Amino acid sequence: MRPDNLSHLAAFAAVARHASFRKAGVELSLSTSAISYAIRGLEERLGVTLFHRTTRSVSLTEAGQRLLERLQPALRDVGEALAEMNEFRGTPAGTLRINMPSVAGRLLLPPVLPIFLRRYPDIHFEAVDNNGMIDIVADGYDAGVRFHESIPEDMVAVPFGGPKRSICVATPEYIAARGIPTHPYDLLSHDCIRFRFPSGRLYHWEFEQGETKLEVDVRGRCTFNAFESALDAALAGIGFMLVFEEQVEAFIRQGQLVSVLDDWLPPYPGFMLYYPRQRQVTSALRAFIDLLQELGPSLGRS
Repeated sequence: MRPDNLSHLAAFAAVARHASFRKAGVELSLSTSAISYAIRGLEERLGVTLFHRTTRSVSLTEAGQRLLERLQPALRDVGEALAEMNEFRGTPAGTLRINMPSVAGRLLLPPVLPIFLRRYPDIHFEAVDNNGMIDIVADGYDAGVRFHESIPEDMVAVPFGGPKRSICVATPEYIAARGIPTHPYDLLSHDCIRFRFPSGRLYHWEFEQGETKLEVDVRGRCTFNAFESALDAALAGIGFMLVFEEQVEAFIRQGQLVSVLDDWLPPYPGFMLYYPRQRQVTSALRAFIDLLQELGPSLGRS
């Protein structure tokens, strides 16, 4: 194999994973032009076109899809072989790539990441925000973060951050004008700020009291897919918002938001870090898991 073949194949896999030459370059710490050069050289060597390219999109050709399917296991084996070499070092090293919802990154990383980076100076940490479900193996991640019910059965799951609680909030002005809901179904007569998943599905608000569990498809004229925009709308008095308690504690203390239906919103198990059961755990991921277990309850709320 020519010396540059492996790097060109890695560039190909990264472009296929991100459907973007630019994002592949960011992942591999290369310029976009270097990625283009690698792909062009690989296509010339193989005598086939691997990607459909337009000014707005990049997608695999049939030949590219076939190559990716054959290539992924081999690149995974190479990555695991290199990761195993870290076991012979005195301290963990390498890159740890984790995929997580944006809200998880904001809530979970601040307490643990400074300690992790200080303790392991040879580890590069990369977190990628993604609010939809992905295949962390196919997309090249060491681990993911999601709620337990969303994690595939063939994964190992480790608690990350302790129990969470959602609360239903609105401004005092909105509540004074529209009244206080005393039952989740009362929200159907209110303006609610909705959240849309990347799949296009609208989130149905979940409530629980004793043995009773409800899902309410709330109504409202504002729908967002980003927390910051939804919070701005709530603070502007647009309507009710369902949000993690930790995200709005300061606004509640300052009297800018009021929580309602508290007896219908008990705590529930929080986020989990998960990784493939059958894959070799890298030294960087093992170090991160060990730190989560060491910090334990101090990362969550009781």
